[in-house]
Amino acid sequence: MSGMHLLPPMFSTTGKPKGKRKWPSAEAKRRAEKLEADWKALLKKQGVEAEARKKARALTDAVLTSSPRVPPGRETPYIPSRDTGAIACTKKADTLYTGTKIKGIGTMHKSNAVPVFSDEEAVDISRMRR
Repeated sequence: MSGMHLLPPMFSTTGKPKGKRKWPSAEAKRRAEKLEADWKALLKKQGVEAEARKKARALTDAVLTSSPRVPPGRETPYIPSRDTGAIACTKKADTLYTGTKIKGIGTMHKSNAVPVFSDEEAVDISRMRR
């Protein structure tokens, strides 16, 4: 399968027929043209055509810009922030191991961190021995 069955209809390869429409008969063509004319007359009677023109004109006209106006006497006074006297928060210093017993950290199995106390343990861990 090409995978076209998984795509929405808009990706169809058949599409819609383009070109001049061929009517089955002259009567069918007359009926379709009358129906189209009646539909346009109904839209015009309901004012839909005028609404469409208004919308199109509104989309092409210049954009109105306005800035908010503050009435007199309504200006916000400057209010300073309250000073509580507290000091700023700072990051705690990292804790470091300063002893001499542990030589380092090794990885035993699948990211399992293991403390290494001697060189022999380091060699065993590197060989994946327990």
